[in-house]
Amino acid sequence: MISSLSATWNRLLGVLGRLSMYRLVLLALSTLAVIALVLSVTGAVSIAPLDLVASFAVLAAAIMAVDAIAQRIVRRPRRIESALITALILLFVLRPSLEPLPLLGLIIAGAIASLSKYVLAWRGRHIFNPAAVGASALTIISIWAPDLGSSAWWVGSPALAIPVILLGLVVLIRTEKVRVVGLFLLVAIAVGLVRNVVQAQAAGFTLDPGMTFSSLVLSSPFLFLGAFMLSEPLTLPPRRWQQFTVAGVVGVLAGWPISFDVITLGQERALLIGNLVAFVFAMRTAVRLTIVERSAVTPSVREYSFRTERPVTFTPGQYLEIEVPHARPDSRGTRREFSILSSPAELPLVKIAMREGSQSSFKKAIATVQPGEELAITGIWGDFVLPRNTETPVLMVAAGIGVTPFVSHLRHIRLTQENRDVVFVYVASSSDELAFREDLEAAGIPVIVVTKDEPAHLPDGWTWGGGTRLDAEGLVRHVPDIATRHAFVSGPPALIATLTPALERAKSITTDAFSGY
Repeated sequence: MISSLSATWNRLLGVLGRLSMYRLVLLALSTLAVIALVLSVTGAVSIAPLDLVASFAVLAAAIMAVDAIAQRIVRRPRRIESALITALILLFVLRPSLEPLPLLGLIIAGAIASLSKYVLAWRGRHIFNPAAVGASALTIISIWAPDLGSSAWWVGSPALAIPVILLGLVVLIRTEKVRVVGLFLLVAIAVGLVRNVVQAQAAGFTLDPGMTFSSLVLSSPFLFLGAFMLSEPLTLPPRRWQQFTVAGVVGVLAGWPISFDVITLGQERALLIGNLVAFVFAMRTAVRLTIVERSAVTPSVREYSFRTERPVTFTPGQYLEIEVPHARPDSRGTRREFSILSSPAELPLVKIAMREGSQSSFKKAIATVQPGEELAITGIWGDFVLPRNTETPVLMVAAGIGVTPFVSHLRHIRLTQENRDVVFVYVASSSDELAFREDLEAAGIPVIVVTKDEPAHLPDGWTWGGGTRLDAEGLVRHVPDIATRHAFVSGPPALIATLTPALERAKSITTDAFSGY
């Protein structure tokens, strides 16, 4: 049963991985907007259909107009998907209307949200969630001009709870933030429940805890805030424990809003404070790179070497997001995530590798970048890191380009002279596609190679696993002491699903699943 669920989970990751994050979030929010429109027609939500349509049109127009001007000034390609996502989030956070003054308020909020992407940014990284900035700005302005409207979070309607949960879960599975947002919801609901009970007792009456809990889940904006705003990658810190910290901070502030005279520290302001905490964690990971060289590793894999303009901190096994601005980007956009190939001991050089089989606009663009030109890292993330205890036995399983994070591990082990018990299983389409053989050989560890053809002249300690496809039984046969090891697997979700019955015997499993680009 567990194996079946794990296989289904990894297949779902593979399907979702074919969509860029912008495209997936846009599809999810658009679907939610259509559902809200249908519910408004039936009277299940309190917003009129024409109010919804007009408000979205005004928000989208304002945001795209500011984006167009700002992008021309900073010479960046237009991202219509990003503008529409911000417009849709604000549509659910602010109060839709057909009245002139509230529509003007929506224009102001949209314009400020869009402008924040360029003004409140650090080296290509948002400091604050743009929609939260726009909503907060309008709420503050409403102190002096109440007719302009303010944040309403009408998305926290019982009729929309199930659609928000289902669509939000799709986004969170894709971003692998289910546990982070789950912690936020747990904290926010718990704190909100305590707040309601304390305030009720102070007022002299009692509450039904069950009804209060149900109301906090189905009638609060927590679900939407967590799934579509807190989970934004560009405003989250690099490590999972840092993300949990931010989730806890936002959960406490959202669950118990703090009043400041005429305004309340509500959902969007709670998120902004969380964004600021995340920025403190992540500010050293957004840097600019100068490309030094590119070289062929295998017939289909290229290595890219960069020099950082200032110190950058990362842990072997983490990945970076690199931006290559170019005209007419495809659905995957101008940013792409890559495992860091080099070791921190090699700084200021930072290296990545990629397979060049696809013809995405990103890969075409990066292939034209010349030595000496600069690119931007928008962030470094990931928890695909080895145990701190160097005496812990480790199993590394890599497929194809999934070898890259392990190369960073092994280079760091060699350069820092760590002594680790490592067994490496390397799956590749052919012996010609065994990338970074020199690094594996220099590591002096047992390597099991699984390729269709038998490689010639295998180094000492290397074993050819045969020409059959690696499955769970084969993995146990090649690594009989798997139960004593902590398993790390980097490769396509389909391979991870196939190996799950064997990997479950290990002491722990850490995966770095990817869908390829």
